[in-house]
Amino acid sequence: MKIAGFIILIAGLLMTVYSGFMYISRERTAGIGDLRVSIDNHETIYWQPYVGIGVMVVGGACFVLGRNKKLTR
Repeated sequence: MKIAGFIILIAGLLMTVYSGFMYISRERTAGIGDLRVSIDNHETIYWQPYVGIGVMVVGGACFVLGRNKKLTR
C-alpha cells in the first residue's frame, strides 16, 4: 500500500506542475484508391491545479496510513 501511495503522490505532484497535456489524433477524411487524405486534430486536455493537490493528499494518506505486506512462505 505504501508503494501505491508513493506512486499516487508522485502522479499528483506531476499533475500540479503540468496542468494539462496535448495530443494529436489523425482522422481520415477521404480516400480514393491509393490516395488518402487525413486531418491532424490537435487536442488538449486541461485540469485545475487543485485536482493535482487533491491527488497528492490521497497519495500521501495512502503512504502514511498504509502498511507493507510481508511475504511469508
